[in-house]
Amino acid sequence: MQTARIAPRRRLAPLVAAALAATAGIATAPTSFASSHREAPFITTAPKVDGTDFYMFRSYEPGRDGYVTLIANYQPLQAAYGGPNYFKMDPNALYEIHIDNNGDAKEDITFQFRFDNKLANNGNGITLSIGGKDVAIPLTQGGQITAPNAAASNVAESYTVTVVRGDRRSGQRAALTNASGGGTSFAKPVDNIGTKTIPDYAAYAAQHIYTVNIPGCAQPGKVFVGQRKDAFAVNLGTIFDLVNAPLAVITDPTKIGAAENTIGDANVTTLALEVHKSCLTAGSDPVIGGWTTASLRQGRLLDPTPKSGHQTTSFNAGAWVQVSRLGMPLVNEVVIGLKDKDRFNGSKPVNDAQFADYVTSPTLPKLLEIALAIPGTSPTNFPRTDLVTTFLTGIPGVNKPAGNGTPSEMLRLNTDIAPVPFAEQNRLGIVGAILAGQPDRAGYPNGRRPKDDVVDISLVAVMGGLCMANGNGNALGFGSACNPGAVPLGATAFALHDAVDQAVVPLLPGFPYLTTPLPGAGQ
Repeated sequence: MQTARIAPRRRLAPLVAAALAATAGIATAPTSFASSHREAPFITTAPKVDGTDFYMFRSYEPGRDGYVTLIANYQPLQAAYGGPNYFKMDPNALYEIHIDNNGDAKEDITFQFRFDNKLANNGNGITLSIGGKDVAIPLTQGGQITAPNAAASNVAESYTVTVVRGDRRSGQRAALTNASGGGTSFAKPVDNIGTKTIPDYAAYAAQHIYTVNIPGCAQPGKVFVGQRKDAFAVNLGTIFDLVNAPLAVITDPTKIGAAENTIGDANVTTLALEVHKSCLTAGSDPVIGGWTTASLRQGRLLDPTPKSGHQTTSFNAGAWVQVSRLGMPLVNEVVIGLKDKDRFNGSKPVNDAQFADYVTSPTLPKLLEIALAIPGTSPTNFPRTDLVTTFLTGIPGVNKPAGNGTPSEMLRLNTDIAPVPFAEQNRLGIVGAILAGQPDRAGYPNGRRPKDDVVDISLVAVMGGLCMANGNGNALGFGSACNPGAVPLGATAFALHDAVDQAVVPLLPGFPYLTTPLPGAGQ
């Protein structure tokens, strides 16, 4: 019996990560961190349940501004040519998006995704007559595919979505239903095999966007699950190689796009929901918190003689064990200590106090000082209450829950703050808007939009930039939490960047926002 057990891995690290990132950046590096790619020892052995990014924002598609879009990406670093099985989701896993709407760091609403992969022809697969015998083909397709559940699909991928109100395991459960026909099972598009198999992937994938009825919600929502081009921009190798890049580049604002986006040729699998904001909030408090998790059964018994026609080679039983967690970006990678990365992935926001030291006393800045021989560049305002406010409690007047709430790592979004059209969004989120004198308050860390350059924002935050912005008319409401004299970089912190420009990543103008995945052939 194989036990899949992982400890808590939360996104409490965003602010720690930010701190680390910032320090690293200032040291020397036009590189950044993948939001959550292979960030903990255990999860590297289970890529199908590895969460990569979580987005939560007021929809900025025209006519949809009353809605909130929730996007959870899984299966990192997908090579478009990764056949013949490509990147189907795990039918033995439970993928979830959680919403806390009363500030107690516990889920009040959970959307659960379960997957099913069925071989065609009643488990026999598509066959060809060879020498008078019907023989199963070795590929995931037997011809061109242009519509859901196409006859040429050798594997029918589908999923269900259940909304749970209250505790994720014991709360009230009800299935989301297709507004057209009332079914509870939704077809998932085949990954982008190539242009010969799927000539117009954008049109094909669009047929898998469903309008859904959500129990307990008066307004219908939308759901889409399928492969997308990774929307996160970052230079992975450089940052993890002790920030192997010249300081002159990462402090020159004219060079924000000087480095290559390392994962620009990678796809991910997206779980996207669009839900009316009134269905996510509670009472008069407009602030919600969100995060995504993936869980596996506690026990797994491998089958020594796999059965023909089955899409699994193991028996899974026991309680669900959380093995992946993602809220704020960049947390587990560069904030949480190596010894606690698995623990972080298995933890819940309500228990985040156990990781507080990683945020209030981040280690990355000091590590970079040692590695790069640049002493005296890290902020000294310990404990880092500026980071705690921004990432663990919410910013007063922006996204701090009513009644203050329980300090915990998760994305927080004020659903009363109106969305900003894509062209007017400041890529540096709230801080960038404040510095530019713009009214945009709908960006990271008030939720997260695909355009928000969370790496650069985190660099600024970690190196004390938020404290400097705070001094500008107390714009971020930190009060006496910051001591500008303890921020050695001063205003220079605002110039920090990783030399990879998030704002130039191609996106769709509306749901599901993340663009068409790269094809395995025929680009």
